Amino acid sequence: MSQPAELRPMMRRDRASHALGMRVEVDEPGRAVVSMTVREDMLNGFDITHGGLVFALADTAFAIVCNEDEKVTVAAGADITFLKSTRAGQVLTATGSRRARNGRTGLYDITVTDETGDVVAEFRGRSLTTNRPFPATGSGTEEDT
Repeated sequence: MSQPAELRPMMRRDRASHALGMRVEVDEPGRAVVSMTVREDMLNGFDITHGGLVFALADTAFAIVCNEDEKVTVAAGADITFLKSTRAGQVLTATGSRRARNGRTGLYDITVTDETGDVVAEFRGRSLTTNRPFPATGSGTEEDT
């Protein structure tokens, strides 16, 4: 699967998502799709995908979908419900959409599916838009709410 022709600077700097092999499939206002193939080193002690990595995939789609203007938007909180376990070799896809955005806060839903279309997890993220623009360079790790 291919990445969009031009990844946004936020995703070009996202070392965690790159290390996990995530691929941005769709990046448009109010919608994002990110996929990841589950590797052997992503399994927990039960030989199923570690829940933290399913969360990380959903969180990456959340980050893309909630950062749709010139201000840095961060997570204010998130919840996930795991519905199906997966194993090495499976492809997981997180599809995110904006539910509501008002002032500096937003609400976003992310559905994680496997390659058969079965729902693996449902993620709901709450965002907070900060008072700073996207960094031109550097990691952009300081929070300024």
